[in-house]
Amino acid sequence: MNESNRSWHERAAQLKIDGRALIGGKRVDAIDGAHFDCISPVDGRKLADVARCAEKDIDAAVASARGAFEDRRWAGTAPAARKRILIRFAELLLENRDELALTETLDMGKPIAASRATDVNAAANTLRWYGEAIDKVYDEIAPTAENSLALITREPVGVVGAIVPWNYPMLMAAWKIAPALATGNSVVLKPSEKSPLTALRLGELALAAGLPEGVLNVVPGYGHEAGQALALHNDVDCIAFTGSTRVGKQIMQYSGQTNLKRAWTELGGKSPLIVCADVAYLDRAVDAAIGSIFYNQGESCNAPSRLLIERPIKDMFLERALARVADYAPGDPLEARTTMGALVDDVQLQTVMRYIDAGVSEGARLLVGGDRARVDSGGFYVQPTIFDEVRNDMSIAREEIFGPVLSVLAFDDVAEAVRTANATPYGLQASIWTRDISKAHKVARALRAGTVHVNQYDEDDITVPFGGYKQSGNGRDKSLHALDKYTELKTTWIRLD
Repeated sequence: MNESNRSWHERAAQLKIDGRALIGGKRVDAIDGAHFDCISPVDGRKLADVARCAEKDIDAAVASARGAFEDRRWAGTAPAARKRILIRFAELLLENRDELALTETLDMGKPIAASRATDVNAAANTLRWYGEAIDKVYDEIAPTAENSLALITREPVGVVGAIVPWNYPMLMAAWKIAPALATGNSVVLKPSEKSPLTALRLGELALAAGLPEGVLNVVPGYGHEAGQALALHNDVDCIAFTGSTRVGKQIMQYSGQTNLKRAWTELGGKSPLIVCADVAYLDRAVDAAIGSIFYNQGESCNAPSRLLIERPIKDMFLERALARVADYAPGDPLEARTTMGALVDDVQLQTVMRYIDAGVSEGARLLVGGDRARVDSGGFYVQPTIFDEVRNDMSIAREEIFGPVLSVLAFDDVAEAVRTANATPYGLQASIWTRDISKAHKVARALRAGTVHVNQYDEDDITVPFGGYKQSGNGRDKSLHALDKYTELKTTWIRLD
């Protein structure tokens, strides 16, 4: 173990974690005293006792958020002042980079290099960007007759409930709370029970940045308890959810059963990466396919888990792809050189293994991987896995696995590739690789996905909206379009004569 890795292990041993909720600007236990063990997927160690919030705690958090909204301690703050606080919030993330990255890795299992260089930076950039943007968003005057003045103004929707997933805990929290706070809302944030720790720390840093007490509340707990109570709450005006399609459907139902709160959902994906025989950048396509499916242990909703290759180049492509798999051997997430870490918990590990078993039993050809790794570590690791000869009716081709498993399907012409790519209930992302620009345009238009990449995959920028078609959800995160989720449009008519 080199000196830098020893440092991360030493810091992990010394890390002090407060698992209490944040309600009304105060760290508090659950009202009934309940808690749950937060277990690290890295090695099975217990990280903290975390408050197991339930309905009463949600009531308290929503009441805190409602009080803060109604007295306008934040909603009534000038956009330029909100900007300063959100930018300071972003700066505090960077100042506490090592602590946040270490907490994220221990809690979720991703490599420390990714947590430190990508997740912290991206979360801070999100907060800074929305802070910078909010005092540059103008209202409108409608082109009415000259004897009338019609003003169209954006107003905060009120109390926003944000429920975020376990795979990118810090970044997904930032994607929700940054535009919601920028537009003047109060927020109740419910992180996943599988990785709640950085969200709790974000709440503390927000207060340190100057966010008024009660504007951001963080309530850890189980989805069927705290999450359900938040989605059913009649005093929540908007629910923003990222997670599984199954739970997303429940969120929509809860809205209809209660106060018709806005329900925005970013859900699952089964994204296709289509490589045509006339691809101009074969090695780049190989790097994109392998790097994107095995990044974050495959625990990404937009991972290109279906690789569609035109038959004449399939063998050559797979030969090069298999040579790259060794670059993603699971390793100790606290080592700087590790590129693939642990799955989030044993439940997810067993889910991935069941899909691998299903792939074999349904007739797909296992090319590499397919087994657990680092069993003696006490953590939850799976080998990077590739299946060939996959049919689109197999479960590994149709269902979201959320693990390092790639399904390879061959096609004979681009029309077949488009039909196969679209033959899924999901529509989050897709990619087409070809040197023919006309073909690229036609395929991009035909693919039913929120984002279509051409000759690359998973390019990312906060200025670009993120979201999906079909059962991949509704609404968009990132970009100025996200402001639409957290604001109401008001028209004010004034008669001038």
